[in-house]
Amino acid sequence: MKDITLVNHLQSMAGQQAGKTEKTAEGFTETLKNVIDETNKMQVKADNAAQKLNTGESKNLHEVMIAMEKADISMRLLVQMRNKIVDAYKEIMRMSV
Repeated sequence: MKDITLVNHLQSMAGQQAGKTEKTAEGFTETLKNVIDETNKMQVKADNAAQKLNTGESKNLHEVMIAMEKADISMRLLVQMRNKIVDAYKEIMRMSV
């Protein structure tokens, strides 16, 4: 059985290895870029699977639905990450110096 926790999902999407020593800003930027790229790949894969199903190339509805759900979950995770980043930015802007 595969672990489907949020942390495991982020680690698998980002492809990060333990023990990397990077600057925090670069690590965050690279992680965010990797998550966006991986989400895009999942969206494209789901679109291709749906198109193959519509044209009759694929007969397996289950695989198409699984690909579409993976893409949906990845997109929802990305949107929530964006919302948290925007909230953090707004909070920093409200701080007085």
